[in-house]
Amino acid sequence: MRSLSARLLLSLLVLLLLFFGVTIAALDSVFRDLSERSLRELLDVQVLTLISASDVDAAGGIAPPVALLDSRYSNPGSGLYGEIRDSTGATMWRSPSMTGAGVAFGPPLPQGQRRYDTIRTTGGDALVSLSAGFHWEVDPHTARDYVFSVAASLAPARAQLARFRTQLLLWFGGLAAVLLVAVALLLRRVLAPLRRITREVGAVQAGQAVELGDGYPTELAGVTQAVNALMNSERLRLERYRNTLGNLAHSLKTPIAVMRSVLGEKHDSSGSDRIVVEQVKRMDDIVQHQLRRATASGGATLGQTAIPALPVFTELRVALLRAYAAKDLSILIECEAGVQFIGERGDLLELLGNIADNACKYCKTTVRIRAQVHGTDRPLRITIEDDGAGIPDAARTRIFERGVRVDESTSGQGLGLSMARDIVEQYRGRLAVGESELGGTQIELALPGNRAS
Repeated sequence: MRSLSARLLLSLLVLLLLFFGVTIAALDSVFRDLSERSLRELLDVQVLTLISASDVDAAGGIAPPVALLDSRYSNPGSGLYGEIRDSTGATMWRSPSMTGAGVAFGPPLPQGQRRYDTIRTTGGDALVSLSAGFHWEVDPHTARDYVFSVAASLAPARAQLARFRTQLLLWFGGLAAVLLVAVALLLRRVLAPLRRITREVGAVQAGQAVELGDGYPTELAGVTQAVNALMNSERLRLERYRNTLGNLAHSLKTPIAVMRSVLGEKHDSSGSDRIVVEQVKRMDDIVQHQLRRATASGGATLGQTAIPALPVFTELRVALLRAYAAKDLSILIECEAGVQFIGERGDLLELLGNIADNACKYCKTTVRIRAQVHGTDRPLRITIEDDGAGIPDAARTRIFERGVRVDESTSGQGLGLSMARDIVEQYRGRLAVGESELGGTQIELALPGNRAS
């Protein structure tokens, strides 16, 4: 997960689930405890009511008037049950509500003892019961022991607990959703400067801007200023590099030209002079190469402008047709008007010129240059094809090495493709050699680029 907002929201969601989970469990425990206490207090009151309403006759029988008790005692299966037994366990009185319920309160209890228990009816309904042993003095000389038992259904309490749990989940779920939405809106506002930096860096990489804007918060102002200073420093460094290299190459060009002129006037065909002439020519080629290199930007795309590719292709086509006027040559250009290269125009012209010059040199009649934009990583794809004899598989990995020439019958120093490889590497691009649909060689380039909006 790469988004900071998504990470923060996910972390907050986990914390809310833990916090609300613990809170819900604690509240549920408290509510269940209160419900159990309330139910036991109800049973205590019912037992006291049963005792106060009962009266013992001379024969030892005991029975409370039903009219003085809760009306639920009179309704079978009402959920409230009562029973009175003597010390031997014999039933003295049973509420009408116990008819068919099959409620068993357990063994009798000695006087003064109380017992809470959970029992079930024959239908499987859960009940909570209270049995209390009681010593009853019939007269000053006679006393008897009785057990008063009351049971109440747990269904209402459990239904109330279920409703409480549902309400808890709804309340806390809604609260969590509100908190997440509020935090998401807050994060969107707080992280807006970071999204602005991302957009402006993208604009700089696309050549639509030269530096980041201002007006950032204090925490980010130092970062943006440092990035702008770094880009400006890089541009100045590249400019100094080009100027220094250009000055050096230009200062050597004149002495070399003089040496070639003097040696040419001697017309001496001796071996030593011929070697000197060849070496002077090689030096001149190297100087020309470095003069061209001096115009290269070094491959940095940050802060570069977007260059329309079609005008560069057209200019290159005119130059190549003029250079190879003696050859029946056809150069096809397939490029949409909106395709752009992000970098220095001189770099693109030098790169394509070196590769296309080789294609024109070794083709039969046709050279094709195609360009298109797709994908996100180095999206500009340029292919240069010819209908020549092609390059053997064994030589495809060597043709971009400095000074290597596959065909020694043609003129050249083997530097053009080497420089083309250097420029591609400086732009962190890719270069591949394959077979062309025309029958010769195809060289494919992947470079920074975009499509004009």
